[in-house]
Amino acid sequence: MRKILLLFIFISIHFTQAQTDNKEISLKVENKTKPEILEALESSSGYPIYFDERWFDLSKLTGVYKGSPITILRQILEETNVNFYMKGDRIILTQGSVIYDKLPDGFLETKPEQDVLANKSSTEISDPVFYNNNTVKSDVIETVIIGKEDRTEGKNTYQLSGRAMSKKGEPISGLNILIPEKNIGTVTDINGYYELNVPKGVNLLETQALGVGKVKKRLIVYNNGYLDLELTQSFEELSEVLVEANARDNIRTALTGVEKINVAEIKTIPLVLGERDILKVATTLPGISTAGEGASGFNVRGGKTDQNLILLDGGVIYNPSHFFGIFSGLNPFTTGSVSIYKGSIPAEFGGRLSSVFDLTTKKGNNEEFTGEASIGPVTGNLTLEIPIIEGKSSLIIGGRGTYSDWILNLTDEESLQNSQASFYDAVAKYNHNFDNNDELNITGYYSDDVFSITSDSLFNYNNSLVSLSYKKVFSEKHQGELVLANSNYNFNIDYASDFSDNFESGYSINESELKLKMKYFHNIKHTFNYGINSKLYMVSPGEINPGNAESLIEELNIPKERGLETAVYFEDSFEINEKLLLNAGLRYSFYTAFGPRTVNTYEDNLPRNEETNIGNETYGSGEAIETYAGPEARFSARYFLAPTFSTKISYNNTYQYIHTLSNNTTAAPTDTYKLSDSYIKPQRASQYALGFYKNFTDNIYEVSLEGYYKTSNNLLDYKVGADLFLNENIETEVLQGEGKAYGAELLLKKRTGKLNGYLGYTYSRSFIKLAGDFQEETVNNGEFFPTNFDKPHDFSAVLNYKLTQRFSFSANFVYQTGRPVTYPIGKFNFNNSEYVMYSDRNQFRIPDYYRLDLSFNVEGNHKIEKLAHSFWNISVYNVLGRNNPYSVFFVTDSGEVKAYQSSIFSIPIPTITYNFRF
Repeated sequence: MRKILLLFIFISIHFTQAQTDNKEISLKVENKTKPEILEALESSSGYPIYFDERWFDLSKLTGVYKGSPITILRQILEETNVNFYMKGDRIILTQGSVIYDKLPDGFLETKPEQDVLANKSSTEISDPVFYNNNTVKSDVIETVIIGKEDRTEGKNTYQLSGRAMSKKGEPISGLNILIPEKNIGTVTDINGYYELNVPKGVNLLETQALGVGKVKKRLIVYNNGYLDLELTQSFEELSEVLVEANARDNIRTALTGVEKINVAEIKTIPLVLGERDILKVATTLPGISTAGEGASGFNVRGGKTDQNLILLDGGVIYNPSHFFGIFSGLNPFTTGSVSIYKGSIPAEFGGRLSSVFDLTTKKGNNEEFTGEASIGPVTGNLTLEIPIIEGKSSLIIGGRGTYSDWILNLTDEESLQNSQASFYDAVAKYNHNFDNNDELNITGYYSDDVFSITSDSLFNYNNSLVSLSYKKVFSEKHQGELVLANSNYNFNIDYASDFSDNFESGYSINESELKLKMKYFHNIKHTFNYGINSKLYMVSPGEINPGNAESLIEELNIPKERGLETAVYFEDSFEINEKLLLNAGLRYSFYTAFGPRTVNTYEDNLPRNEETNIGNETYGSGEAIETYAGPEARFSARYFLAPTFSTKISYNNTYQYIHTLSNNTTAAPTDTYKLSDSYIKPQRASQYALGFYKNFTDNIYEVSLEGYYKTSNNLLDYKVGADLFLNENIETEVLQGEGKAYGAELLLKKRTGKLNGYLGYTYSRSFIKLAGDFQEETVNNGEFFPTNFDKPHDFSAVLNYKLTQRFSFSANFVYQTGRPVTYPIGKFNFNNSEYVMYSDRNQFRIPDYYRLDLSFNVEGNHKIEKLAHSFWNISVYNVLGRNNPYSVFFVTDSGEVKAYQSSIFSIPIPTITYNFRF
């Protein structure tokens, strides 16, 4: 009877417990943390719940939970790495791990290897070694649990992702995140995010990067999870590495033709007048050149100067140079990062055919007031970093200017004493971190140049830019950025003479752009980029007004042009396996030219000129004049041939809806821009590239070889003798043709050591064909001929030799094939007048260009506690005194045609510059 009673009690207890397990309860939660919700569940269910509050964040939730206590518990713990175990009427929570209440099947069975081991003598088996914490000192390494264990999950590797931030709340890009024992690693992107495939179990994670303190963490990996890293800055003055990418980016990424310039390390490169110049350093890299010394603009892989998109914090800079290209218009003290895309162009960028120069301004120091300055022979630079709200917001302000006018006034040459040449630029950026998920950046930029080579003409040109960016992290996987930018470029010419032809002339282009950029980390294999952008162009093609009341110049205003360019894009970075990485994207762009505007009409099947003009057509405000659209494919792939050796291929096709109007051989500040319309079609290009990339000796040495082939359509050129300035019927003066370019680029780089630097060589050709339906629209019989910037051989050497920690020598050597030129080859008489007969266009070349620059660099002492850290640069530009021609021109003197050349710097130019940071 007693046994029956005990059995009845036992069954009743279990029946009651089962009823409790299954009973439905409702738990209303309002603005409570998860520990508070668990306590409420404990009261409602009657189950004691054991846990540690530190396992949960302090975010507060509001809602209603319904179901059995176990169902509700699963809902509460769903987004955490916490598991639970139920023992009787108690619930025990564990962080990550699962509590096992029985051993796996076969756990106690003796394995064959164990039997063999058991038969060995004790002398053959190593004795266990025990470490005493009192005698062995070691750094304390934090242990972090990633994910939570799942008994049904059989995977051996899991995805770890997160974000690396400084203690100031700034993202850390280019941070190496490594698990050395497993030979696994990755690098954070520009916003500090990373993804890594990590083996299950215990892993030791380390971080490495210049200027950032190292972090070590022991990871216990149970499942997919997140780990955000907070790092401190570690200041270390280095002058060894001049231009560098992240240690393995050259072999790891899928993109071809990408260059990254470390702005902080270019100070030792000797350049003209000691000016630290970001864009001049860019021209020492393979595939990037200029038409000549002192020429504005860049030619990238056989492209025109207008085919490069130059961005500063998302806003366009149309003319990033001072003094006709002698100096860069970008302040190196305020510039944070520089990425140049000349092969694979990411899908988020569009509107240009050849390249993208993506520059970002540094964020100011939000902890303490700091600054940097330099004093040179003709320029000065001062940058200040000002905390606004400590740890949250900062302002960086930088200004540069020249004081060269006083030098011109000291010369004995009267014409130079009456000339004027000066410039200044200023940039400011405000950064505010609301928290780790929201960030606001506001950038303003302005540059101004004034020069007068002759006493009767004054030239002035300026850039202005305003950019507003708001970044939002929606979750560990999803983030976005909204950018609003406005850019303006204009130039003015004031001409005053002793005659009645004084005038004032001007030109301007303005663009406003709104873009939304999104990024989604889907998993370890897929990262999606997508977005939309829209850009409004407003072009004032030019105006001229009388300079004074006595001037006979008639007032003329060319009607404004307007255009809207819009694009959507989607891109996927797809890691197929450890060796093969794909990056595929599609961008679709739309462009509309719209009124108000009056458009000329011409007779069909006849060349466009004044004689064939038969009328015009008027379009109202906002009315579409012409629309163009097309897809732009972006594809690249990387394959590892070995752990430090990869090959890449890429294909891009691009559209460009804006053109420059200039019949000068080199780019000039007075070049104007023309939007596509009914007669001028958008430019199009396709580029194919193949490259091989190899690193040696722990990434100290890098070697890369890339080849490319590019075809283009609707390239803008001009009829012989074309008049482009203030021409109301510009379509009668222009031609459009097809182009082709191809080449190979070799880069050898040594990143560290006493001797460091790089050697770059480019073999490239660039051709254009202008074959119209009529003779006046055809050049060189409709055959391909070299472009103005076709220079087959281009060699650069940038080297630095470090004598000690403070003293070093640097050298910069450049050799380039002379660019094409059209020569007079004879003369003839007609109707008692003598005429010059010219060769085919660009049939000859000016002499080759070469130059050697040397510098001696002196770092200040490395004491931490002092007022300022100094740096001296003593350099000589054009040491060999090479009289490199800038241009060649011809004049007729006493019936004889004579050739002359002009040069910019034909003698050695010594300079001493003092830099200091405080």
